[in-house]
Amino acid sequence: MCRVLGVSPSGYHAWTKRPPSRRATRDGTLTESIRAAHAASHGTYGAPRIQVDLATAGVCVSRKRIARLMRHAGIAGVSRRKFAVTTRRDGGRQAPDLVARNFMAERPDQLWVADITYVPTWAGFLYLAVVLDACSRRIVGWSMAPSLATQLVLDALDMALTTRRPKGVIHHSDQGSQYTSIAFGARCREAGVRPSMGSVGDAYDNAMAESFFATLECELIDRRRFKTQAEARIAVFTFIEGFYNPRRRHSSVGYLSPVDYERSLLDLAARDPAIVLAPVEARPGNDTASFTTAVPAGLDRHSTRRPSHRAGRDEKMLSAEQKDRPREVPCRQT
Repeated sequence: MCRVLGVSPSGYHAWTKRPPSRRATRDGTLTESIRAAHAASHGTYGAPRIQVDLATAGVCVSRKRIARLMRHAGIAGVSRRKFAVTTRRDGGRQAPDLVARNFMAERPDQLWVADITYVPTWAGFLYLAVVLDACSRRIVGWSMAPSLATQLVLDALDMALTTRRPKGVIHHSDQGSQYTSIAFGARCREAGVRPSMGSVGDAYDNAMAESFFATLECELIDRRRFKTQAEARIAVFTFIEGFYNPRRRHSSVGYLSPVDYERSLLDLAARDPAIVLAPVEARPGNDTASFTTAVPAGLDRHSTRRPSHRAGRDEKMLSAEQKDRPREVPCRQT
């Protein structure tokens, strides 16, 4: 074998007796830490979030090294499946769009986004309605039902109102028949909630809710098969209240969990009480509102991004206006 490989016998025997190098030993230790962090995330985290987990535990290592060790150990995160449409319109009265794709919120309970998705089971679809806080990405209200009745979104809204007790919050959704119903509009007026709706057939107008559903689908629904709807209810409850809200890290809020991010905002407000008394306009992200809190949260980097300007038809109109506008020639001073 030494003759075939071109290795000296003495070199071979020295290699068999030589202990592993310091880097190889360090890689083995890191691999075990990566396995533990990956298992703690229910097998969902990739290299970026595992790097934050290790840094929190005091282990500083580059993301590329973590990715290399994960690849060699056969460890991988989860990927997302294709989007499925669950919106049904009935020609009801739509609310104005108070968000205009600006999902920036400086404080909790300023802007909520809501939507509906489905969980496939052997006993039929189980529908899930959620209400998500745009500031911290926390699921503040949710409900499940075997049908797409209006009561599904009413229960999710009632849960959010009971647990948060907001004042003048904006509730943004699509134009589904559940959100345009008379019962939902009456409940919003009764609770002082300002309804808002995006345009039809445009996922960007409710991108933050779509981002959460993509996370739910790739990290839970696509990885399990539910025989009964009761089994699916327990799994969704465990994911939202046991993992997503208290533990799952979000790149858009500094790789903190929604609960930890809200706690950090409360600590910041406790150190500077003037933050709580700052004037707040009705619309989130208004330039005239003065805030001194932490940098507001935006969309996840790996999820649907909010474009810097209007896409589609508005982009063409904007480019046409710029072409038709005469160019300004600077005057030359003499």
